[in-house]
Amino acid sequence: MIKGIDITISILYITGIVAIGLWAGLRKKKRIAGNESKDYFLAGKTLKWPMIGLALFATNISCLHLVSLAQSGFDTGLLNGNFEWMAAFTLVLLALFFVPFYLKSKVATLPDFLEKRYNKACRDWLAIISILSAIIIHIAFSFLAGGIVLKTLFGVNMYVSITLIALLTGLYTVIGGLRAVVVTESIQTIVLLSGAIIITAICYHKVGGWHGITDVLHATGNMDKISMLRPVGDESGMSWVAVFLGYPVLGIWYWCADQTIVQRVLGAKDTNQARSGALFCGFMKILPVFIFVLPGLMAYVLAQKGLFDIHSVQHLDATGKMVTDTKGIYTLMITELVPTGLVGVLVAALLSGLMSQISGALNSIATLVSYDLYKRHKPQTNDKQLVKAGRISAVAALVFSLGLLPLIDQYESLFNGINDVIAHIAPPITTVFLLGVFWKKASAKSAQYTLWLGSALGAGVFVINKIFPDSAIGQIPFMMMAFYLFIACVIMQVSFSYYFPVHHTAESNTLYWKSPWEPLQDKGWKGVGNYKFLSALLLLVMVVLYSIFH
Repeated sequence: MIKGIDITISILYITGIVAIGLWAGLRKKKRIAGNESKDYFLAGKTLKWPMIGLALFATNISCLHLVSLAQSGFDTGLLNGNFEWMAAFTLVLLALFFVPFYLKSKVATLPDFLEKRYNKACRDWLAIISILSAIIIHIAFSFLAGGIVLKTLFGVNMYVSITLIALLTGLYTVIGGLRAVVVTESIQTIVLLSGAIIITAICYHKVGGWHGITDVLHATGNMDKISMLRPVGDESGMSWVAVFLGYPVLGIWYWCADQTIVQRVLGAKDTNQARSGALFCGFMKILPVFIFVLPGLMAYVLAQKGLFDIHSVQHLDATGKMVTDTKGIYTLMITELVPTGLVGVLVAALLSGLMSQISGALNSIATLVSYDLYKRHKPQTNDKQLVKAGRISAVAALVFSLGLLPLIDQYESLFNGINDVIAHIAPPITTVFLLGVFWKKASAKSAQYTLWLGSALGAGVFVINKIFPDSAIGQIPFMMMAFYLFIACVIMQVSFSYYFPVHHTAESNTLYWKSPWEPLQDKGWKGVGNYKFLSALLLLVMVVLYSIFH
């Protein structure tokens, strides 16, 4: 339980964010009358690279990440940091290859892009999948993580606390649109990072620096906890082969083809702003390993030293064995290691992550429902009706996500749970986007059938895994399963493309690269802000980091 001063800080923070969100959204709405939908859903196409990068990072990093990455750091060390560092490579792909098409085609949503490249059936299917994935992955899992934290800290019922946060976040998101989301996300990113840095510094001091960590790990025979790349056959199921084969399937969908993430790029002022914003986020993705995952590892070291009491998250299982419920490790770190006053700042950081993730997802759901479903059936819909439909859908998404909480609470690891879901959703979407952008012969029918059959295959495998966990399929780690499903989808689309040959429209004929080098012909800005220089620098930094923490 936290003290009065920390509760006051948390309440003041929430009140301030809601007020800023309402002000940002309503102020811009008055300034651009007559173009409500473009302003509401895409912030008037005025976003610049710093805000895009911060918003991308904030939408990705949520309360779920702080809680689950600290949990994974305690359990397996730096291993799950691969999900953060590998994101840098897919953000380079987004900046170099996908951003130009998205902005050139002037789409408001990614399903809209699929219709231009393929057909209407692809658009409809991706819109539905995107809405469901946003509700499950971006909202429901974040709610669960936030509920666990708030229940532990404040002692209130998990569903009561979640409902309150949902109402407050929904208030400024539904009223203010993307501008309110991006402005608040920029602030929340700074608060979240500040809080994470504070607890990292405290843990680093208490543990005695890097040598203090390695000495304990060496003494306990756990030096593999500081290794990012594990050997083939590692019991975690996350060998270096699984990471390099499986993550791109998840990452390309998440960073390059997921509406919730990419919508920040679609609101960019121009291509250079969008590219630089994506690469700025790529550099920021280096930080989570050190300020989200490493604190969990340091908590493990402190527990081994007897300087961190974990008895409150331990209990006897059915066999009488003492087990540790590591879902609550981050919350325990706040209450056990952080002095009064700073606890309020860290709770504000947790709430920042929770609210930014939810607000970003709600705005994307509103955009998808309005443009890809509602306007499709009622083409004469005006801007005000579009915005109204979006707001109603955002409220409905909040209610539906709350109903999913008991189901997803069954995962022991929140982070593995969310990636397990993504691993079965992503392969067909990653396939049709990759082949659509890089292969001239990718036909509309092939993409349509790949989305349908690939999604059915992924859902079937997911169900088998849950019903028969000891089966051959159930034993395949989710990262490798994502790769195998991707290969199956590629075979599907290539085969279907030859059976149903492509017939390009004038528009679709401009929406694929004639060669991999074509997107690099754009000169971009001069100097260090040039997207080619930033891409090369980011790739070099990642290679160096992996060579150090291999």
